This record gives sequence, structure tokens and C-alpha cells, in this order.
Amino acid sequence: MDVLDTALEVIDLRSFSNLWYWIALAAMWSSVSHWVLGVPHDMIQRARREGGQAQADVEDLVRININRLLNVVDSGALLIVALSAFWVTALLLLGFWYDIEFAQALLLLFAPILLVVWASVRASRRIVAEAATGEALFRRLTIHRRVVQVIGMLAITVTAFYGTWQNLSVSILN
Repeated sequence: MDVLDTALEVIDLRSFSNLWYWIALAAMWSSVSHWVLGVPHDMIQRARREGGQAQADVEDLVRININRLLNVVDSGALLIVALSAFWVTALLLLGFWYDIEFAQALLLLFAPILLVVWASVRASRRIVAEAATGEALFRRLTIHRRVVQVIGMLAITVTAFYGTWQNLSVSILN
């Protein structure tokens, strides 16, 4: 048992002091900001630079992904909003009322994604309304990517400050 106790002291299994949590946070935001409405950013850059078939590929991918997203939202918006509200409320209560660190970590990981989903739906509706193609589409995708990056930067900053504060407060209490 001494080896197990020593290992658990060295490897802290709490959420904010766990390296895997921070790797997951970084990987999630890297992926979310790279895939703009389901299209990799490098494809958008290549299409903007080369045009032709690359532009047609991006326009097709955007059309397919926007139609999928808007179909899901239009057919199940009430259920999506209800489930999202339930889970955010549950994580808020578990995390901050009952002081469960794992729920706090999950909330800080997934709540900003709701903003990204909202921004994606909004950008999708604008692209459809404008019937954007070519440079107008690339501009709209770039604006959406920047919005997602700002949300990600704010989410990472808030999570880092809160996680550091949580780690310091736990270490002071021990």
C-alpha cells in the first residue's frame, strides 16, 4: 500500500491539476478553431489562393455541412436547447453548489462550446441568406473562425485562472 499511496501523492488525480485535462482543453480548442463549419482552415486558404477546383471543393463542403447543421437545429432545436440547459444547470449545481471539482472542470470545458455552436448556426444562416460563394464565403468563414478563436482564448484564459486558483486554494487547505 505504501507504493500506491506514494504514487497517488505524486500523481494528483484532481481535474485542474491533471495534465490530461489541460491536454484535452488545448486539443479541443485547436480542433474547433481549425475546422471552420466542418472545413479545415488550410483548405479555405488554398481555395482562396488557387480558386478553381479547390474553391469548388470548399463551397461543396460548406454547403453539405451547413445543410446538416441547419437540418439538425431546425428539426430538434427545442430538444437541443432543453438538454443543453439541463446539463449546464446540472454541472453548475454539482460544481458550484456541491463543490465538485470534476463538474466545474467539465462545465469550463463544454459551456463555451455552446457559444461556438450558436455562432456556427448564426454564420450558417448568414451564408445561406447571402448565398455566399467565392470571396464572400471565404470572408464569412474567416470571420467565423476569428469569433471561435476569441471564444476559445477567453475560455482557456478563464479556465486557466480558475484552475490555478482552485489548485492554490486546495494546496493552502492541505
